[in-house]
Amino acid sequence: MCKFMNNAQHSRIDKCIKPWIKFLKDIGYNPIASCCGHNKYQMTVIVKQPNYPYPYELFTEIDVPRKRRFYLKDKQGYYYIPEVSNKR
Repeated sequence: MCKFMNNAQHSRIDKCIKPWIKFLKDIGYNPIASCCGHNKYQMTVIVKQPNYPYPYELFTEIDVPRKRRFYLKDKQGYYYIPEVSNKR
């Protein structure tokens, strides 16, 4: 897991899951958002498939019917998806 840093600097893709995101792209998925969970939430990857109406979270297959702002920030500054709110 990536070390959580509660500041304005953040990577578009968490360092620890960059290889995983590359693999998903290589096998045909279109990842549009992701977070490793930073040891507080489960890892999540939002994908968009051409023949499916909504983006969905890949591991839970839960639809996330938004075009952006998939993640919310909790009180400690960690990002999570409300639809996939199971904490570790």
